[in-house]
Amino acid sequence: MVNLSAQILYHAASSPEKLAIVYDSERITYGEFATRVLSMAGYLQSRGVEAGQVVAVVMKNSTAFLEIAYALSHIGGVFLPVNFRLSNSEVAYILEDAEAKLLIADEEFHESVQGILDATVLLDEAAQHDTRKLTANADKPGMFPQVPEDLFRLMYTSGTTDRPKGVMHTYQNYYWKCLDHIASLSLTRDDILLVVGPLYHVGAFDLPGTALLYLGGTLIVQRNFDENEVLASIDREKITCAWLAPVMAGRLLSVPDRDKYDLRSFKWCIGGGEKTPENRIQEFSMLFPCGRYIDAYGLTESCGGDTFMEPGREIEKIGSTGRAVPHLQISIVDDNGMSLPAGQSGEICLRGPKVTKRYWKQEEKTRNSFFGDWFRTGDVGYLDEDGFLFLTDRKKDMIISGGENVASSEVERVIFMLPQIADVAVIGLADERWGESVAAVAVLLSGHTLELNELAAHCRKHLASFKVPKRLILLDELPRNPSGKVLKRVLRAKICT
Repeated sequence: MVNLSAQILYHAASSPEKLAIVYDSERITYGEFATRVLSMAGYLQSRGVEAGQVVAVVMKNSTAFLEIAYALSHIGGVFLPVNFRLSNSEVAYILEDAEAKLLIADEEFHESVQGILDATVLLDEAAQHDTRKLTANADKPGMFPQVPEDLFRLMYTSGTTDRPKGVMHTYQNYYWKCLDHIASLSLTRDDILLVVGPLYHVGAFDLPGTALLYLGGTLIVQRNFDENEVLASIDREKITCAWLAPVMAGRLLSVPDRDKYDLRSFKWCIGGGEKTPENRIQEFSMLFPCGRYIDAYGLTESCGGDTFMEPGREIEKIGSTGRAVPHLQISIVDDNGMSLPAGQSGEICLRGPKVTKRYWKQEEKTRNSFFGDWFRTGDVGYLDEDGFLFLTDRKKDMIISGGENVASSEVERVIFMLPQIADVAVIGLADERWGESVAAVAVLLSGHTLELNELAAHCRKHLASFKVPKRLILLDELPRNPSGKVLKRVLRAKICT
């Protein structure tokens, strides 16, 4: 049986006192976690949830989030984690599309879920720490046996370019992902993983996330990201690894008294979401004397973590997101799906057992997302002669100005060289003469200024003239999804209205 609860029951039997989860002041062993999972499984059944039915959660990180995920798998249900930042109408669309049977939400999100589903359970703070506050009288059910092809989870895409689509993750996808991450990251049951990104996203849940529970390791779960608390937790809990969105890594580097923390236990951090500025990778390695920054690439459709930078190759291959994990293949193709040689940019396509086979109730979009059995990522990049992946751009974000293709990431890299820049995104805006013109949307460091002529002069030193921004828009922050990707669709709409 491949139910997630089987992992926990195994470790509860063999190492019941081994620490599984730390959340706030709670320290939960595998024995206790197993008891909680079984109790929650009984409660879900008492609410009428049957095998194959979808249960949605709108929750921040907590012990309860994990208890629900594992309990639902125990009885054969389908887990639907939903972005808690979404509006009521956005949540309603997802739950209706997914045909959710039950919704469980943190009390603080009652407005986001109000009136959507009659079968709604709100968790107060006590239940967020321990679902037994809710499930005390529930019977403990037997495990409903699942097989690799069964649906484990629905995850809706962030909608950077279109209406959210339900990504179907089977147990096969999940377990091959776990094996690939265990091998690529040399995970062991002695590792202690910081989980501070939102668990409804593959970055926190999967990268490597719950793969560590598969091995019997320990998760340090934090409800919200706070850069000082992250450093304090690494010091206090001797955390060995983490996944952090690039904006999180940037905030760690800004902590003024970071030298007071003992960070020697920390071995690595996976960067996520988008190509990380090279200077940030170098600064990160200075902050963690025994650790390294692992640039990576991955998708919701593949459970995250498709490539990782290998130890010792960071400087030699700087700018790359690394090589494919063991059971994944990458092909770079042209618009007709024909394979391109090393060094030539094209659409990045993936193939392997951790990649989804379809979208939920979206047959046409599923067909359009594949060249044969190769999944089309919509991202543009190239492989070098050694098989290292270099990202060039998001295909749908390619700017075409005067008939020339402009890769926004290339322009962003140059702009990041300016000392005033805290964050930047480059987008194409409609232009009567050129079709599209290049625009830079920037966030400046406190106390700094930047004018368009200064920006343009700097860019001309490094870029062809058609790539130089014609507009500069200054904002307080850029809209991003939980994995750190800038929502360029949102930016365009904001600037053009």
